[in-house]
Amino acid sequence: MPVSPSMRRRRLAAELRRLRDQSSLSIADVADNLNWQESRLSRIETRQLGISATDLRKLLDLYGVKDRAHQNELLELARRGNERGWWQVYGSRVVPNEYANLIVLEEEAATIRTYEPELVPGLLQTPDYARAVIRAFRPTDTTEEIDRRVEVRLERQEILDRDNPPPPQIHVVLNEGVLARRVGGAKVIRGQLEYLMQERDRANVVVQVLPQTAGEHPGMVGPFTMLTFLDPGDHGVVNVENAMGALFLEKPEDLRTYEEIWNAVLAKALSPADSRAFLKTYSLR
Repeated sequence: MPVSPSMRRRRLAAELRRLRDQSSLSIADVADNLNWQESRLSRIETRQLGISATDLRKLLDLYGVKDRAHQNELLELARRGNERGWWQVYGSRVVPNEYANLIVLEEEAATIRTYEPELVPGLLQTPDYARAVIRAFRPTDTTEEIDRRVEVRLERQEILDRDNPPPPQIHVVLNEGVLARRVGGAKVIRGQLEYLMQERDRANVVVQVLPQTAGEHPGMVGPFTMLTFLDPGDHGVVNVENAMGALFLEKPEDLRTYEEIWNAVLAKALSPADSRAFLKTYSLR
C-alpha cells in the first residue's frame, strides 16, 4: 500500500518538531528569527497547514540541517504531502469530511482499539456484511452508490496488510449481541463470523468477545475507537460515531476516560482463544 499524503504530513511535522527541540528553540524563537507569526509555525507542526519548499529550507537552515540527503527527504515529504488521498476520488457524498478524517487517522495509526456493541467494525467487515450494513443505514441509496461505499470500506482494510509502514495493531472487543444479530441473513453473518475466526499471517489483529454474562460495564455508553500514533508527541484520539456524524476527542481527560472504559471492558471480555471458540459456536447456529 502506498504511503498516504496524510502520513507524509505527519512524518514531516514530527521531524520538524524534533529538529526544533534539538536546536533548543521555542516556537517564539523561530517566529522571531523568520519574522513569522507564532501561530503559523504551530499550525505547520500540528499538520493544520502545509509548508512550501522555500519556507522549509528556511527552517532547515535555522535548525542547522546540513545533510543534503536529509534535506531532500524532508522536501519530498513536503511536496508529496499536498497530493490527494485515494478516498478523494469518491467525492464528498460517498466520503464526507468526518469519514475522510477517520480514514486519515486509520492510515496514520500505530494501534486501533475498538469496542462495538452492535456490529462488526468496518476494518473487519466482509463485502456482503458491509453491503448489508450500508443498505440499512442508507435505504434510499442506489445499488451503484452502495457499491461505491463498499469499495471505500474494503480499500480502508488494505492498511491491515501493508508492509511500509508496518500495519497498525488492531484490537477489537465485540459485544455478544454482534454475533447474534443476523445482519444480511444467516449466510452473510456466518461468512462474517468465519472471517473473524480465520488465522491470519500476521498477528496484528485480535478479536475478543464480551459475553452477555459479563453483566454491566462502562462500555454500555456506546461504541468507540481509540487510535494511537508513533509520534510520542501525539497522545492519540478517540472517535465516537453517531447517526449525524462523529466526534474526535483529543483532550487528555477524554483520552483517560476512554482508556479506563477500554480497560474495564477488556477485563470482562473472553480471552482471544475462548472468543474464537465462542465465535465458532455462533457460526454453527
